[in-house]
Amino acid sequence: MTWVTRTALVAGLGFLYAPILVLVAYSFNASPLVTVWGGFSTRWYGTLMSDAPLMAAAWVSFKVAVLASGIATVLGTLAALVLERHGRFRGRPLFAGLILGPIVMPEVMIGLSLLLMFIGVGLDRGLVTIVIAHATFCTGFVAVVVAARLRGLDRSLEEAAADLGAPPWRVLTTVTLPLLAPAVVAGALLAFSLSLDDLVIASFVSGPGSTTLPMRLYSQVRLGVNPEINAASTLLIALVSAAVLLASWLTARRGPG
Repeated sequence: MTWVTRTALVAGLGFLYAPILVLVAYSFNASPLVTVWGGFSTRWYGTLMSDAPLMAAAWVSFKVAVLASGIATVLGTLAALVLERHGRFRGRPLFAGLILGPIVMPEVMIGLSLLLMFIGVGLDRGLVTIVIAHATFCTGFVAVVVAARLRGLDRSLEEAAADLGAPPWRVLTTVTLPLLAPAVVAGALLAFSLSLDDLVIASFVSGPGSTTLPMRLYSQVRLGVNPEINAASTLLIALVSAAVLLASWLTARRGPG
């Protein structure tokens, strides 16, 4: 690696992560002025815990992320099994496109189309619509992670179980799924972090009483940044980063087969 590429790499990483590091540092600022350093303090984290609207939004985000990631994990795992274990079948390209489409589609388009669908079917916007929207968005990511693990599995283990008389459902539950467990958990963690961090889609499909934490932070930032928002953002960054790092570790981990 030449000095030019090193410089470009450092500059790119600095451009991406320096603002995040500044935000984290100023969440420990004792001064109420976000641009003036007043010494180290954790006072804003204590203030954050007593902010009822912000904590309510955090609880909504957590519930949505848990429900949406659970649904997306089941659907994404099943979709990966269909794509990787059932060979070529009529409609396979269309099925793959429907599963993976939300990954490449702009979030604005996803949010708007889901909003129109909910209006068309007469479903009131709220917690349920956010869960459905996030599950739709996250399913493709789970499918990609699980499918990558399926392609690396030794199929002779499944074939041996079938040769010994195990029916397909037993092969799936006792051989395939245990081997897929790290990838399934990684996909679930990735879906959880994506749901927890989403702003655009949730802003289209949310309703009264279903404000998520990113939506709450965005609305408060428009009125001015304060150290309490920095503290809330730092906690959100820490949670999402931990989930993504754990998912990456589980994805890279090699299990049997």
